[in-house]
Amino acid sequence: LEAQTPEFKDYIVQVKKNAKIMAKEFMNRGYKLSTDGTDNHLLLISLRDKKITGSKIEKICEAVNISINKNAVPGDVSALQPGGIRIGTAALTTRNFKEADSVKVVEFIDKAIKLALQIQEKVGKKLVDFSKNLETNVEVQELKTEVQKFATDFPFPF
Repeated sequence: LEAQTPEFKDYIVQVKKNAKIMAKEFMNRGYKLSTDGTDNHLLLISLRDKKITGSKIEKICEAVNISINKNAVPGDVSALQPGGIRIGTAALTTRNFKEADSVKVVEFIDKAIKLALQIQEKVGKKLVDFSKNLETNVEVQELKTEVQKFATDFPFPF
């Protein structure tokens, strides 16, 4: 019965609002969502047309303190080289993110993807070479600082 509390309902409504606005923002920026949007808390974004793997985007996002997951998408031939990423909005909403904050998260992820493409162009397609470059890349460190500064306004609930 606790799941029926008004607070929980408000929370779930916000989780879905955050997911919807993020889906719209990603599509507006030219990303392909596997379901052309979302009706729940998850987004599955295909990066196949960007010519970069979900593994690399997971690595760069991890390097800048953004938690996403690599994920296979339709058209992938191997789960070892997933062509997409999965993003959930529950954790963001738990930290009190609203729609405008979710748009900012899309901006950060978009920057990370564009940065990843530049790094891949420079170091080649091997994940090990890509990962090594993340540690020393000045732009990656700048994005990490930007993300950390933004995130301080959204404390973890205890």
